[in-house]
Amino acid sequence: MDLSSAEIARLSLSFEAQTPQEIIAWAVDTFCPEIAASSSFQTQSVPLLHMISQIRPEMRIFFLDTHYHFWDTLMFREQLERELNLNVVELYPSKSWWQFLHRFGRSLVSEDPDLCCFIRKVEPMQKGVVGLKAWITGIRRDQTSQRASARILELQPDGLLKVNPMLNWTRADVADYMQTYNLPEHPMTSLGYPSIGCMHCTSKVKAGQDERSGRWVGKGKTECGLHTHMFQEKKASPDDMMGQFVLAPDPKPQQEEK
Repeated sequence: MDLSSAEIARLSLSFEAQTPQEIIAWAVDTFCPEIAASSSFQTQSVPLLHMISQIRPEMRIFFLDTHYHFWDTLMFREQLERELNLNVVELYPSKSWWQFLHRFGRSLVSEDPDLCCFIRKVEPMQKGVVGLKAWITGIRRDQTSQRASARILELQPDGLLKVNPMLNWTRADVADYMQTYNLPEHPMTSLGYPSIGCMHCTSKVKAGQDERSGRWVGKGKTECGLHTHMFQEKKASPDDMMGQFVLAPDPKPQQEEK
């Protein structure tokens, strides 16, 4: 079904009064099979995954394997995939970046975290959604100031419809749903990690702090780029970027003491 911008705006507004399950069901009925969801497989991801397992268990769930995940995240992903019978599809950084990452991958985290996120998250997802009409995400307005202005239905420049059924939920809503359905939580949540990404860019959060305040601490960013203009606009190639990074000289070998 092709929807005009006006129809999408009207539907998005009407969905403000609907439940996430109703929004997901509409998206499935409207766009299946050209629809998929994405998940980072954190505790906050579980309600959406559970809803999808009840409404359309065969729907593809994209998981971005950045090669920097905590081991607990990978094990939790496998647990949810098994217990909820999810159809998980792993997305990886393009092979075209392998040589670049081999040379600069470790320093990239601190020198250019945006490019690191682009290579490991944004570009793989850009390729993953090719051919789809709708993409379901689990973002919520209470997570960041940037997400506070998001809409339930967001039409991308390339015609892809982004569907955000959890947008009006809060952290408390997530906890209530988890308790109601006796769902498992990520093992690091109870250790002070309410939002979990790559190992290098995830820190503990103190009581009372923003849920995502432990992400990219000191790096001047709060988003990986999947839900910003970067996803719609960013393009880069290894050849273009190779010349912008200079390898540090090898340390001089220490002389043996005489």
